[in-house]
Amino acid sequence: MSISIASSPSSAALLTKRASWTGSARPPPSLLIRLQRSLPRVRVFAGNASPADTDLSNELDAVLSFSEIVPDTVVFDDFERHDGIHYLFHFAPPLFPPTAATVSSSFLLGLCSLPDTKFKSAIETALADSECNGKENSSDRLSCFSNKALVNVGADLARFVPGRVSTEVDARLAYDTRGIIRKVHELLKLYNEVEVSSQRLLFKIPSTWQGIEASRLLESEGIQTHLTFVYSFSQAAAAAQAGASVIQIFVGRIRDWARNHSGDPEIEAACRNGEDPGLALVKKTYNYIHKYGHKSKLMAAAVRNKQDIFSLLGIDYIIAPLKLLQSLKESVTYPDEKYSYVRRLSPGSARMYNFTEEELVKWDQRSFASAMGPAAEELVAAGLEGYVNQTRRVEELFGKIWPPPNV
Repeated sequence: MSISIASSPSSAALLTKRASWTGSARPPPSLLIRLQRSLPRVRVFAGNASPADTDLSNELDAVLSFSEIVPDTVVFDDFERHDGIHYLFHFAPPLFPPTAATVSSSFLLGLCSLPDTKFKSAIETALADSECNGKENSSDRLSCFSNKALVNVGADLARFVPGRVSTEVDARLAYDTRGIIRKVHELLKLYNEVEVSSQRLLFKIPSTWQGIEASRLLESEGIQTHLTFVYSFSQAAAAAQAGASVIQIFVGRIRDWARNHSGDPEIEAACRNGEDPGLALVKKTYNYIHKYGHKSKLMAAAVRNKQDIFSLLGIDYIIAPLKLLQSLKESVTYPDEKYSYVRRLSPGSARMYNFTEEELVKWDQRSFASAMGPAAEELVAAGLEGYVNQTRRVEELFGKIWPPPNV
């Protein structure tokens, strides 16, 4: 779940760079974060361009010259009133304005564990829904409750943030293309009923072959998809060919696997080249998207340190932990240091990148399966298991607290 946190109004003007992630019909200030600051901005240039300013700034400003930052933090247990809007925060002072969000089973569990939240009525309304209560089959009834709760909370989040809300699709459908499409249509219908535009929405789908096929078909209908659990180039390239709106790669998880395992050809090739395997996959995917004109935006997740971020400059989105963002914001850059901030990923460099014939195939289920190594297989399986467990826990919890007192 990604919700950012509001800055004090005394910090000076907000940055105003727009983010394509927002997908909003209205003109939002940005998807991700717009930091407030009192220091003058330093311009950071890629390649051999000459800088024009020599003012002091901070590392976060430098990073924001190249990429959008998504604060990676689950925040929902307290509220601060600021300028007429409720901002949510947890374990930190208000630093970033909320701009985009993800609603998931994990988030619902967190909300239900609290005695009182802004979203309490959204969940209670879902449990009191007459259509769900009219279903005789208990599993159908619990699934209906979950759908309604996701959408009700997602609709509330859409009122808080200017950007898009990504809604998790039931991971139990990860290997069922028709099931994924049916579920997305159900969720979208519910969002339409509460007057949330499809342009404000993404649907978060696991990057199995069936999930990627579902993404292709949904994108052809104009429904925006967010493909997650990408750990191999075959997944990333197939997702780009499918036209997924957002492709999410978990840099740190790939690195962790490489430190404790062996036998994955893709990872071993990166290591032989002296590259971090997670960063190498991001680089190759970015170059593939831009060299061959795919529309997908690329997001790096599970970044662990500043060097990860500096190595990703130029990517569309970086999900970063709040502590890492705070460290970047507190680190001042001096004029003689600004040359160290170089754009690592760019459409120009992508055109020079060479792919093998095997990497340029039109991916189908057979080539996709044969190209996925043990790292991707194991990491996808682990991710799906976690999502499935969270979904079941939500349904079990709803089964225990249903019916609410007013039903």
